[in-house]
Amino acid sequence: MAEQIKTIGVLTSGGDAPGMNAAIRGVVRTALCKGVAVKGIKRGYAGLLAEEIVDMDRSSVSDIIDQGGTILGTARCMEFMTEEGQAKGAEMCKKHNIDGIVVIGGDGSYRGALALSKHGINTIGIPGTIDLDIACTDYTIGFDTAINTAMEAIDKVRDTSSSHERCSIIEVMGRNAGYIALWCGIANGAEDILLPEKYDYNEQTIINNIIQNRKKGKRHHIIINAEGIGHSTSMARRIEAATGIETRATILGYMQRGGSPTCKDRFYASIMGSYAAEILCEGKTNRVVAHSKGEFVDYDIDEALAMQKEISEYEYKVSKMLSM
Repeated sequence: MAEQIKTIGVLTSGGDAPGMNAAIRGVVRTALCKGVAVKGIKRGYAGLLAEEIVDMDRSSVSDIIDQGGTILGTARCMEFMTEEGQAKGAEMCKKHNIDGIVVIGGDGSYRGALALSKHGINTIGIPGTIDLDIACTDYTIGFDTAINTAMEAIDKVRDTSSSHERCSIIEVMGRNAGYIALWCGIANGAEDILLPEKYDYNEQTIINNIIQNRKKGKRHHIIINAEGIGHSTSMARRIEAATGIETRATILGYMQRGGSPTCKDRFYASIMGSYAAEILCEGKTNRVVAHSKGEFVDYDIDEALAMQKEISEYEYKVSKMLSM
């Protein structure tokens, strides 16, 4: 089986995440060490369908490990969600003699990898998303950098919020998952943390907290709001009207996706990239690389997509106790 793998492809799909370049580097250099040729596919599945495929060698991935984003680019591709698009993608692989593909992205990217697998292309997924919302893994590429970027920004907002005795609502990314909000809420000492998985949309509770804290002499009030809840600007207007305290909304947005990856993101992404290339060269297919219970492992994609992930009840309880 392993002898059949002569050329592999690598692509990044969905939202970009710091550390993706380290993963690409891990894939490319590990495959080359095993005598397997590598082709880079630009702009994800859209680039596969458009035949944007280039040869990669060791120098292709030189000096990229510290760069944010992805040198291969990424894009959403509606066409690839169709059976015809998926069949075309598999044909493009065969046309370029690509025996297998490493897909770096989130759960949507995994579904694309699963589709290619069903069309006879060996596929391995690597979890690349700042949202930490992939259930089979305790770590996703980019999360560590994103929370550090957000944490530093929130510290700065808190300084000016205290100077002006304001309430600040700071919206962080995470799509429908609250992991970035939870981690930053605890790390930044926020007074309120709003998570899509837990929030009951009772703003009166927040208003009461603000008023009580102000009576106790608190000069600022920091609310970390997850993207999955959103509407931070209108929330700020309502809170200001109810409390009489100046309230500002700050939406951190895409800055959380950028920047040089942390040591953890570089290290874990490198190992995951290398691991993916190794098992692909062994002839494995329809697998997802993960970090679970301190080990790098792999799961069947169907199994991985069926798993459910929830916010830790204990971590959430701690966040509530520490904010009092």
